[in-house]
Amino acid sequence: MTATTQEATDGGQTRAFHGRCHCGAVQFEVRLSDGIATARRCDCSLCARRGAVAVSAPLDGMTYLAGEDRLTLYQFGTMTAEHYFCPVCGIYTHHRRRSNPNEIGVNLACLDGCTPFLPEVPVRDGQQHPSDIGVARDAGRLLFVAEGGAA
Repeated sequence: MTATTQEATDGGQTRAFHGRCHCGAVQFEVRLSDGIATARRCDCSLCARRGAVAVSAPLDGMTYLAGEDRLTLYQFGTMTAEHYFCPVCGIYTHHRRRSNPNEIGVNLACLDGCTPFLPEVPVRDGQQHPSDIGVARDAGRLLFVAEGGAA
């Protein structure tokens, strides 16, 4: 378990994180009840291009501190998931999940004190979406090995 994972999990207690896009126009606080234990990537057509690591939060777990009115919404395909990004710097901040509309996926790289460079991240099979086939599947795992071999 990395120091970031330990800090984010905080003994199973819900913990609030400050998050923001790159330019700071969009800022928020989000409560992660499972810390970064839900960290994942997805191989659907959009997620494969944006390359973010997302973590889950309850739908009511995000409070905007600045820029909610500036967010740009992007939808495609079934038009179910709602993907939000900052129109100034272009950073994806979060999305309302298609597979679980009661949750949001938050870009881990937007959260202060967190890194998307975890030693191992599951990659969800978004090409065969769980909403279409009835079951969530992993497509694989993404590994990160730091220079010098230390994870």
